[in-house]
Order: sequence, then structure tokens, then C-alpha cells
Amino acid sequence: MKKIIYSMILSAMVAGVTTSCSDFLDQSSDSEAGTDFVFSDPTTARAALMNGYEQWRSCGVAFGTGSFYHYVVSSSDIETQGESYSAQPWRWVPSYFYGYTNGNLSKQGPGTYGLYENGMMSSTWTGLFNVIGIANSLIEQFESSSSYEAMISQGTPSTLSEIYGEAIALRASCYYELMRQYGDVPLQTKAGVEPERLSPRDSIADFVLKDLEKVIPLMYRSGETTEINKTYMTRTYAEGLLGRICLWEAGYQTRRLDLGGEAFYKGLDGQQVSFDKVSSNNLCFYGRRTDWKKYYELAEKYLGEAISNHGNIILQTTDPRDPSRFGNPYQYVFQQMNDLQICNESVYEIPETQTQGSPRPYAFGRPSNGGSSNFYPCKTYGQARMHPLYYYSYFDPNDMRRDVTCTVTGSDGHGAEAILSFVKGSRLNGGIGLNKFDENRMSKPYTVKQGQAGINGVYMRYADIILMQAEVKAALGKDGEARPLLDMIRNRAFGSAEKANTDAEIAKCGSLLDAIIEERKFEFGGEGSRKWDLIRTNKLATDIPEFHNECAQMISDLRTQGYHRFANGNEISNFIWVKLVDGKKEYGYRLTTQCPEGQKDNSVLYPSWRGQNDDWSKVADNNGDAKKEALTAGNLTNLSIKGLFRYIDPNGAEASALEADGYTRVDWGCIIAGMESVNQKYKDVDMQYNDLIYNGYKPSEPPVYMLLMHGNILKNSKGKFTNGYGFSNDY
Repeated sequence: MKKIIYSMILSAMVAGVTTSCSDFLDQSSDSEAGTDFVFSDPTTARAALMNGYEQWRSCGVAFGTGSFYHYVVSSSDIETQGESYSAQPWRWVPSYFYGYTNGNLSKQGPGTYGLYENGMMSSTWTGLFNVIGIANSLIEQFESSSSYEAMISQGTPSTLSEIYGEAIALRASCYYELMRQYGDVPLQTKAGVEPERLSPRDSIADFVLKDLEKVIPLMYRSGETTEINKTYMTRTYAEGLLGRICLWEAGYQTRRLDLGGEAFYKGLDGQQVSFDKVSSNNLCFYGRRTDWKKYYELAEKYLGEAISNHGNIILQTTDPRDPSRFGNPYQYVFQQMNDLQICNESVYEIPETQTQGSPRPYAFGRPSNGGSSNFYPCKTYGQARMHPLYYYSYFDPNDMRRDVTCTVTGSDGHGAEAILSFVKGSRLNGGIGLNKFDENRMSKPYTVKQGQAGINGVYMRYADIILMQAEVKAALGKDGEARPLLDMIRNRAFGSAEKANTDAEIAKCGSLLDAIIEERKFEFGGEGSRKWDLIRTNKLATDIPEFHNECAQMISDLRTQGYHRFANGNEISNFIWVKLVDGKKEYGYRLTTQCPEGQKDNSVLYPSWRGQNDDWSKVADNNGDAKKEALTAGNLTNLSIKGLFRYIDPNGAEASALEADGYTRVDWGCIIAGMESVNQKYKDVDMQYNDLIYNGYKPSEPPVYMLLMHGNILKNSKGKFTNGYGFSNDY
């Protein structure tokens, strides 16, 4: 696969557009790209835009190691922080609505909200506005050209209009992230011109939506030209992005009251926005705009176009691999990424290059206890952790997405499989890991150094466009058009309509709309959408209490009877039993795939999608690794797990027989339950799996989920910007 190698492009940017990071507001270019420069050759315009793409990738906001890593991917009722609260309060506190701060770990603002300031809050802001500055400079040159009006009126794409459209889409993507993460920010559309004030998010949303509508007809759909691929922001992506922005703008949000009250919130036309409020105090309110339907109708139009004319993007409903071993199209989506291919289902991928770094799987993949270099696989930190309720209770056991999304085992770094621990930490500690990205599954694993796998980051999948459109249709009362879209996603996940049993799922959720929103948590686990979905759909008030109640019951049962039985029949126990076996001798392979029908009692093949690379020794030979001694696993590479979904009495005959057969008893649910009677280091762990998650949420109060404007931002604004929501402005 030919990837974009940004460093090569940047080295050729002597005459291109760059931005200064000397000021958080002044995004003027160090060398402006003149109109003649931009339009003399599409190559020069493309090179200027690539600088913006590189800044977008490197700031890590979108499925990277920036704010997404710190505050998004591990901050919901399905995804949880891996590290302990005491070790990393600066991640925990903002992630869960600024709740418990232990008295000493945060500054206290003038309101009721705890505050923990961190540099990542500043670098997110700076990184996104740097990208906006680059895009603004390029957009201005297009719009000041004598050829601009002709380009706009042409009605069909060209090489230059595509570049212009991508610049608009890149700027819109940045503002989408800024509005979600900070709320009201300055609307900056001119390079080098400092904004004088914060702008209402509604006017920003209107501005970028109008921009996108203007350029969408001038952009190529994915696959329409060989000049660009899915690592560029195509028309299909722009249509999906427009839908995302519409759903966010029309959804429930918390808005501040210190900028002139509700009157501050005006659209691009200057008209004041009115709201249906859910909760409020003297600092802010939570609600949705009363004219939300017009945004859903706009989204319906463009999401519909993306579905009707999807180019070379498909929903992966078949698995082209050997059906006797694989047969899971959902896993094939991520296998393509693991194999460094551009995925059939991707709408837009953020490109990475092997040897030059990639947060997948190091930050967002199957954990490994390996060292930093020449291990098999190398260290995988595993920031993205999945909550035990998500794994055990929320997923239907027949849903093929569960084992692709979640894993209870990782790698020891020497070629053998290892059980993960619910003790907070990293690598083999930290709890259930994200399984979508796994260096064991790469066709060409890179073991020279950690964090350099080169796996792209998927920022938008076709499944998201389908589920957004299903949600829009259902919200507008068009259930007959929404239902087939939901069926597409569920039938793929379960293998057939019969197994999906969507009628029962809708009945359980209460409505088709609720079922569609619920479906997103299964489809996008570990991809960072869950918290945003709860906020914008006003599901916090129902889902958070349900989460805490079920988690409390699980913990109570683990303490009192040693196990907890979930409604779907799964059981989680205080202990499990594990044993390393020779998977290759028993089955012909070490890296397991979809568990065959009728084999769920097979403790090596179920749960699915684990094991180890079939031949790490060959990988070491091919890579020419100098430290081959790190590979010590031998033939015992696969973990047999007993008692993972079924209670085994630790004092009974079955446990004794297992231990006589070489199995080792491992602490499991007792860790989640914080049972210091088992091990003193488990004391208070239960708080981190229940009490501290969304502990800042109060049903009668607006949820505060934004990043605060860091002190550096306020200082550089020279008094133009202030924090709201109860955050302090005193640094």
C-alpha cells in the first residue's frame, strides 16, 4: 500500500505554507503562499495542504495520542481508564465531569466544579488552531484568485477544486473537535488576524456547514479519481462530516451563561437561538436548540447522498478468508488496517508510516508486556481499556463484535499469550484491552521499536454514516426508512437477521431510535464515540445510574458469593484458571480466529481472536533482530482459560482437578470488587470501576465535559478569553 509520507512532503515545503507556534492566537504564515504560487501548479497547492494534514495528524486529537488518548478513548461507561486514579488524576478528573479530586489534586474554581489543569488542554487548542491557520492561508489564496468564481461555478470536481474542498473540510474537522472539546471558541477565518472574542458555537457550526455545502459538489467521491485515496478528505468524508456536525449542533450540549446569558448564542445570521433546557444553574445550562430538526433534515440530505453514491466504500458484510476458520466480516475491517491496507469500509483514514510512529496498537491495541525494542511483540501500553460490564453484560454473547473489540489476554513480549489483570496500570495490568489492533495479527510485524507499527487511524467508517442516517431518520419519524439501516449493521454483527433478533433489541431499548443509539456503543467500542453520544442524545440521566447500579450489584455479588450472573447468562467470578498449551500442535496454528460453531466450551479457541503470531521466530529472522534471545516462549504459546464465563467453586472438586492438571488459579473478579481480603493491593480498586466513573455527574446539574482553556491560552489572549462553567481564570 502506498502511504503518504509526510516527512518527505514537509522537506519540500521551502516555499509552502507553515505556521508559527509563537502565539496561541496569531496563526499567520511564516511565508505566505501567493495566489500565483498556489494556482501555478496543483502540485504546489497540494504540498501546501499536506502541511495542514501533517499538523492534524501530529496533534493527536483525532484517534491519536493527544486529547483523544488522554480524555476521550477511556472515558465512558464502556471504555475506562487503565492507569489508577492516584497515578493519573489529570486524566481521570476531566474525563468524568470534574468530580472527586481528593482535595489536593485540583484547583477549585468559583463554581462547584473541580479543576485540574494540564498541558494537553493547551496543546490540543494550539494544535487545532495551527491547522486552521494553515487551512485559512490556503483557502484565502484560492478565494482571492481570479479563477475562483469560475471554479465555484463549474459544478463538477477538478484537481484544484478538490484541493480547495479538502482545505475547507480540514478546517471544518478542526472546528468540530474544538466545539466538542471546548464549547465556544474563536471563529478564525483569516490567517494572521487575531480574533477579538469567543464566538458562539452555533455561528461556528453554521459557518462550517455552509462552507461544506459549497464545496461538496466540487469534490471527488472516494474512488472517483486515482489522484487521491481514503487518506484524503474526499466528498464522501465531507458529506459524513456535515452529518456529524449537524447531529452535534442539534444535540444536547452544556452552554455557559457568563458571556451575556442565553442571548450570546446566535447563528451565523445573527438570530438568537432558543433552547429546551434539561438542567441549569447560575453558571451554565444543558439542553438542545428548539429548531434541531432543521439540522437533522440537512444531515439526512447529505448522509443520504453519501449512502446512495458511496464510490469504492462498502460496508464489509462478507469475509473473503477461509470460512472454516474466519467468517467474521467485522474483524476483517480491522485486519485490513493491521495489514497496513486501506480498509474497504474506511471513509477517511489518518495515515501513518511504519518506522515513523503510530499509536496503534501501542496506545489503542492488544496489550503486550514486551520491552521497547526487539520484543515479540514490543511493549503495548494499552490506554484504551474496556469496562467489564461492557464485555460481560452489555454484549450479546453471539455478537461477533465482542471478541474483536475486547480481549482478556495480551502478550508477554516473548511470544506467549498472557492473561490481563484488572489491577490498574499498563501493559498486562489495566483490565480488558481493545482488540481491534494487534501486532500479532500484522502480516509484517515491526519489532525494532515500540510505537512504530504504522497502522492508520480510521477517523470515519461507513458504518458511522449508516448509523447516523438511521438515527436521523428515526428522529424525524421515518422508522420505515431507519430500520433497514440498523438491520445492515446488526445483521453483519451477528451473521444473519435471525441471530440478530433486532425486534427483541428494539423492544428492550424501548424504541427504534433508542436501539440505534445503543447500537453505536457496540459498533464503535474503543473508537471514542460513546461519551459524546451519551451527551448529545441526553442519555446521561438514564445510562449513568443504570451503569452504577449494575456495577454495584456485580461487586456486591463477587464479595458475598464469589460470582455474579448477568441477564445474558454470562458469569464473572472472583477467580479463573489458566494454563499455557501448545496451540500449534493441537490446532495447527497459534493465532486463533473466530471460534467455530459449537466450540464455545473450547478454552483455547473461545473467546475468539487471541493467541499469538504463528511464527515469531520467522519474524525475528526476517527483521534481522539482534536481540532474538527475547523470544523464549517455546511451544507453549496459547492460554487455556477456565471459568471465564462460568463460576467454578475455588474449593470444589473441579478446581482441584484443574490445578492437578497444571492450571493456575488467577485472581479475577475479586480485583474489581476491591477485595483486600484476597490481596491488600486490591483495596479501593472497586471505586475505580464504579464510584469514580462519571462521579462528577449530577442529574440536577449541567454536565461539565469540556476541556478548560489552559492558563497559557488565557494569558496569550490578553484578556479576550475567559473560562466558563465554573472553571477558574486565576493562574
